[in-house]
Amino acid sequence: MVPLLLIMGACTEAPRRTEQAKEPPKPPEPISSQSAFHQMYVYARSWAPDATPLRLASIDLEQVPCKEGKCGAWEAVFVSPKLGRARRITYSVVEAEGNLHKGVFAGLEETWAGPRGQASPFPVAAFKVDASAALQTAMKKGADYAKKHPDTPITFLLEKTPRFPNPAWRVIWGRSVSTSGYSIFVDASTGEYLATAR
Repeated sequence: MVPLLLIMGACTEAPRRTEQAKEPPKPPEPISSQSAFHQMYVYARSWAPDATPLRLASIDLEQVPCKEGKCGAWEAVFVSPKLGRARRITYSVVEAEGNLHKGVFAGLEETWAGPRGQASPFPVAAFKVDASAALQTAMKKGADYAKKHPDTPITFLLEKTPRFPNPAWRVIWGRSVSTSGYSIFVDASTGEYLATAR
């Protein structure tokens, strides 16, 4: 009789849950300039084996704002001297306005007949300093300005111009060079302070 009660008791026991409740997805986080650049560079080299960077810029997104030199999206322009073409490529951690797609997204090819204006292509090996490190250097030199303008967004632009021997980060207080009243240049190869523009 006892074994029969044990069997019946086992049959009425509630089934045990083996599934764990799924955790909600983590909110997207900003990505470093070098991590985003690497993703875009891999794509650029599949497009053109001689692809060389011309420019890298941060994109400040409302849903994933820039923080400590990391941003929700980055945009690079690569050029191919062999093809005579340029291509704009973005990397974003989310789908966003302005034709930004999650991950790597390449724009249309454009004609490129060599450097125009100040910017010229630079070797990938010269890009050693991440935007986060450039921001730290800029904050040391621009501490007074940063204190007076704590809510001003900071934008990052990496280019090689005749002004400096290596590619340089331009840490911009504001959304663009044209609307900014203050920016600091930091060497993207050595991390050293270069100049302040007002």
